[in-house]
Amino acid sequence: MTSELELNWTLGTPGLLLLAVAAVALLLLLIIRFRVHAFLALVLTSLLTAVASGIPAESVITTLTGGFGSTLASVALLVGLGAMLGRMLETSGGADVMTSWLISKFGEKRAPLALSVASLLFGFPIFFDAGLVVMLPIIFTVARRLGGSLLLYAIPSATAFSVMHVFVPPHPGPVAASGLLEANVGLVLVLGLVVAIPTWFVAGHLFGKFVGKKFDIPVPNILDAALGNGASKDEFKSSPSVGTVFSLLLLPLLLIFMNTGLNMLGSAGVVDAESAWVRWLRLLGETPVALLITVLLGIFLLGFRKGKDKTLTETVVDSALGPVCSIILITGAGGMFGGVLRASGIGNAIASSLESVGMPLIVAGFLIAAIVRLAQGSATVALTTAAAIVQPAVLADSSLSAFQIAAMVLALAAGSVFAGHVNDSGFWLISRFLDLDVPTTLKVWTVGQALVSVVGFACVMVLYCLATALA
Repeated sequence: MTSELELNWTLGTPGLLLLAVAAVALLLLLIIRFRVHAFLALVLTSLLTAVASGIPAESVITTLTGGFGSTLASVALLVGLGAMLGRMLETSGGADVMTSWLISKFGEKRAPLALSVASLLFGFPIFFDAGLVVMLPIIFTVARRLGGSLLLYAIPSATAFSVMHVFVPPHPGPVAASGLLEANVGLVLVLGLVVAIPTWFVAGHLFGKFVGKKFDIPVPNILDAALGNGASKDEFKSSPSVGTVFSLLLLPLLLIFMNTGLNMLGSAGVVDAESAWVRWLRLLGETPVALLITVLLGIFLLGFRKGKDKTLTETVVDSALGPVCSIILITGAGGMFGGVLRASGIGNAIASSLESVGMPLIVAGFLIAAIVRLAQGSATVALTTAAAIVQPAVLADSSLSAFQIAAMVLALAAGSVFAGHVNDSGFWLISRFLDLDVPTTLKVWTVGQALVSVVGFACVMVLYCLATALA
């Protein structure tokens, strides 16, 4: 976007860095000190940052709405459909059934581990935001039944989705970086899992225990809005079987995996990617379509059509949307803020400056991705930007093995997730869904994402050094 805008004036890297710091400080001041609603604070800060960065007056609104709209395009459908599915699981008693099964298999003391294992599996093909929304009713039910801080259960699970999203293909960041650096995607996938699991254990499992003891966060009622029409929850309870609940949770995973699997087979020439049957099957596996199919199937499998007033189904799905409207708007505004920072050139300016500093390429790539992430918020943008910057050096170095290039992709991925804060839409999803104030979210989620980045990079460096020693 930066190249498409002719700025009224040009700020050097120090000026852009100061602008980014000032924008984040203003946003935090508005939300924490003056108690301005997060949505209004994000919109106001985005507007002032756009003007201060020199974006022409006639381009300011399109820049704001561009960032807002692109974020909603990827988030709104997923959050809305995921909330509907979660609401049906909760009101039908499906979440209770799944909770009882998990506790019986893992035991009460290992309930956070059970949730995390499920999240790691679901997180393989499903994006962070969609997976989190689908798992929330189960996380909330487990937390209510077993007691203790919500963070004890939510942070390990959310971190599981995060590490899978950032390190493991077929998620867009590692796939795009693999393409730019000409890395073997299959090798990146295998090494990504090797990095993701220990990273989750430290930054999700152990850190989740720590913050769960430090912050006593109750389960919010965000998914428990009134059903309306005077309806009672007992009218919707059908106590579906564990198999039914598992089927509904696995269905979108299988459909999305079919999409990505066909895409990989098409790239490898195993199937004709342009044939009609491949294109139609891939459409069924697009995340919004997969969730829509699951929601429609859930209406029947969870018993909402069995001898009940047909308007009750509408009541259930409609009651899911009201509570998440605020989340969707705040998330979109977070994307707006990140879009303004990208359009201002802050990330590119800082990355270009770091590129000229003499240090090992893998370390420079990690730092570039981390600072671009801090500057503009999007992990995918940070990863692809860093990959584009180091691409000439990587492709020119014929001494690098396929293993080392795959490790380079994962080093950039580790940098791209560093310390997600107020310019990251994921920060606002966690804050609003878990009902955390901004200071607590910074202490819990931002620190946790910094841990994911640092621990992940340490794991990558071990792999890279081993590959170098054996070369």
